[in-house]
Amino acid sequence: MSESNIKPLFLEELISSRIYLIREKKVMLDEDLAELYDVETRRLNEQVKRNMVRFPLDFMFQLTKVEFGNLKSQSATSRWGGRRKFPNAFSEQGVAMLSGVLHSERAIKVNIQIMRVFTQMREMLQTHKEILKKLEQLERKGLEQDDKIILIFEYLKQLEQVKLHHIDLQNRKRVGFKRKDES
Repeated sequence: MSESNIKPLFLEELISSRIYLIREKKVMLDEDLAELYDVETRRLNEQVKRNMVRFPLDFMFQLTKVEFGNLKSQSATSRWGGRRKFPNAFSEQGVAMLSGVLHSERAIKVNIQIMRVFTQMREMLQTHKEILKKLEQLERKGLEQDDKIILIFEYLKQLEQVKLHHIDLQNRKRVGFKRKDES
């Protein structure tokens, strides 16, 4: 992937497709990052090893056998063949830290794009949370309104029963003496 082939929109889509949710964190794998930075995966990992102090566990972790298996089963084509070690996963902060250990101009440009994608994802999630919150409020209001509507119908039924009772009282056969004009 040469630098002239990278268009911002394409790059954003490519980056988005390479962000995974592992251990309840959005992460990118070393192999995907190496491809984006146009370096070999082993070179990227060498730089990380030389600078391990910059990558605490919340910035970078190695996938377990189970996580790696789950990840491979999710992707239609296996591009993981030939690895001797399980991939390293980098959180947003870990990706940001990579720009400090990879000094190429391309790595810096790609990192900026990756940070923008992470930010967009976070903003979208926040928007979705707000929408869900509003829907929940509307649903609660709807339930309250439903209760009020049911109560109104109950009152209407009671009024209808009173009216029917009143009509029945007026139409009942009178008992007692009848006057000549009533017959």
